[in-house]
Amino acid sequence: MTKEKLMKDLKEGFSGESQANRKYLAFAEQAEKEGYPFVAKLFRAIAEAETLHAHNHLRAMGGIKDTAANLQAALDGETYEFTTMYPEFIQDAKAAGNTTAERSFHLANEAEKVHGDLFEKAMKNLDRQDNPPVYLCPVCGHVAEGSPPESCPICGAKAKAYKEYR
Repeated sequence: MTKEKLMKDLKEGFSGESQANRKYLAFAEQAEKEGYPFVAKLFRAIAEAETLHAHNHLRAMGGIKDTAANLQAALDGETYEFTTMYPEFIQDAKAAGNTTAERSFHLANEAEKVHGDLFEKAMKNLDRQDNPPVYLCPVCGHVAEGSPPESCPICGAKAKAYKEYR
């Protein structure tokens, strides 16, 4: 086995495990809505196991560096998403006439711009001493530090909908 093949395998494993985690969390939410608490719990537990696998694969790839390098990698990823990936996806959804996909891509694209700005700000202020709360809009993924906006600048959700991270 070559080093290139091993890296390809690790990347594919990381991708598959990461996707399984997100999918199982969505499945858990649906099971909960349908009144299947045990199935929801099972999905959540296995989703966490998939996260463990993904983190192990990422570590084996050497994909976790120091915080400054990790911020740069995050900024690079977010920038690619809002400059290249999502604009193309939005056009594809429009061409297909799929307004649901178009809205999904649009909301993600706008949130990725904010995420990029936040990562860039964190890189410039890596040694900052304060530790304000961070807020997430559960509708579109907008993130704000300090306090949530009165209404989300991307989707219009109210401040009370935001989830706080301390």
